[in-house]
Amino acid sequence: MLNTDILAAIGTKYNADILRASGQPQSAQELTEKLDIPIATCYRRIEQLIEANLLTLHDCVLSDQHRQTNIYQRHIDEITIQFRKDGIEMNLSRPSAVISQLNRVRESNSKEEF
Repeated sequence: MLNTDILAAIGTKYNADILRASGQPQSAQELTEKLDIPIATCYRRIEQLIEANLLTLHDCVLSDQHRQTNIYQRHIDEITIQFRKDGIEMNLSRPSAVISQLNRVRESNSKEEF
């Protein structure tokens, strides 16, 4: 992924808000309600963030209405951008595999409690 692609993704309206809100797994519907974004726009932005490798499909669950619902989670914790004379330097801080696995186990355990 080119730095310019990531800059374009985070610079698009709502994308930074979606990334900020998706530190914990969220459905598109939850993001729409939380951020007051039209659902169609939310899905387009989610797709753009997935293509930029900034958001990931975390899970697919059955909703209360018995529909498959995709759950998304941010795939980065931090982006550092430095503008240099010779170009842009960007550093992405991604969650460790251990933390990602712990989040999945916690989510799985919370579903079993109900």
